[in-house]
Amino acid sequence: MGVITVIAKRFDALIGPGVMLLYPLYASLRAIESPTMLDDQQWLTYWIIYSFMTLFEMSVWRILAWIPFWPYMKLLFCMWLVLPMFSGAAYIYSNMVRKYVKIGAYVGGKNYTEEQRKVLQMMSLDARSSVQHYIDLYGWDAVERAIKAVRRGIPVFDM
Repeated sequence: MGVITVIAKRFDALIGPGVMLLYPLYASLRAIESPTMLDDQQWLTYWIIYSFMTLFEMSVWRILAWIPFWPYMKLLFCMWLVLPMFSGAAYIYSNMVRKYVKIGAYVGGKNYTEEQRKVLQMMSLDARSSVQHYIDLYGWDAVERAIKAVRRGIPVFDM
């Protein structure tokens, strides 16, 4: 019975490093190699939140030492941030952080509609600058025609 008690009391110390560090590290490495940016957003946001949480802990560790359930709260919060079924870090980014970050500033000085701005924001910075240059040369209509052609399965260069 003593082993089970020790495991129950130190559950956060046994599981925490795997949930808070090892799995996010592995998933971050996979995200770097994947072609989509959605997982990059999830893991970059996770590391930012985890860093803030660590800074908070380091700042008020004397107070947190008196809260016996703090390690379990931290573990549950990190599990919510990390587990793919919840994707809490992406949720926090899209619903809280994105409101305060001036993402639109990266989309050139043009007067784009909100829908056009969203399309440009989904691109990497390199692709965005190339598309903005293309828009400057041929206009937004040419971009929309290219998008429609790709959706229909027609090669863009054969339009």
